Amino acid sequence: MDKGASLLTDRGVIKVTGEAEAFLQKLVTNNMLDMKPGEARYAGLLSPQGKLLFDFLIVSLPEGSGYYFDCVKAQAADLAKRINFHKMRAKITVEDVSESLGVAAFWGQEAPQAAEGITFKDPRADALGSRLIAPHAVLAKLAPANEQAYENHRIAATVPKGGVDFIYGDTFVHEANFDALHGVDFKKGCYVGQEVVSRVHFRKTARKRIVKVHFDGPPPAPGSEILYGEIAIGSIGSISGSEGLVTLRLDRLEAAQAAGVPLRAGEATLNVDVPPEFVAAAAGVERLL
Repeated sequence: MDKGASLLTDRGVIKVTGEAEAFLQKLVTNNMLDMKPGEARYAGLLSPQGKLLFDFLIVSLPEGSGYYFDCVKAQAADLAKRINFHKMRAKITVEDVSESLGVAAFWGQEAPQAAEGITFKDPRADALGSRLIAPHAVLAKLAPANEQAYENHRIAATVPKGGVDFIYGDTFVHEANFDALHGVDFKKGCYVGQEVVSRVHFRKTARKRIVKVHFDGPPPAPGSEILYGEIAIGSIGSISGSEGLVTLRLDRLEAAQAAGVPLRAGEATLNVDVPPEFVAAAAGVERLL
């Protein structure tokens, strides 16, 4: 595996302290119990309708002192506000500390230790390596501003990016591959939007998925429609050279493959890589074509 490191200038940090474990357990998609210091879990905060509003990595701080949320920087203030909205009488404090703390990613190597920071393994995929949350001045000495290299690596690992590969507020958990990225615990108790997530999971009704494709021809622009004949069955997301991540209707992809009709976007033909578990998870989807 190639080694790499990059500052992630689009990431912000929220700090939640106080009696946060039980509070977060009832709020986010993943299990918050029994996290070890320095352990991270991927999770999301949903609307009551089960749509994904925010996604983040939650990192447990030493000695039960709270949690960092490694989140989209442009959403940090709104995420802090949303957490406070659910606070009620919970004895917690929520701070957007993005002005003082940032995030860097390291892959093919261990993240360096920093006295003023915390390192953790990215729980979404082994290939993503580890990350470091630390003051901006510390990060600037340890990692270059090499975000395109990170983006290429992320796409190669088939890890979607919110706002590019899926739309916040209009995407269900399975459509963002949360189950494949260890972002949801299907055994935990109630949290906001849980009923919808459980129904899709246990009935196997996830129609859309984000998958990796290879472009045979000029890569289309992000947002371009993917066509099966004249029928739009998906859209283009992140692009890295001749590869990219796309959202596809799996039921209609199956129909296209059965008919021997290639998928096209712009001037390119798409060769699709669908993990077997996605096919199995879509077994209950009604065939529309």
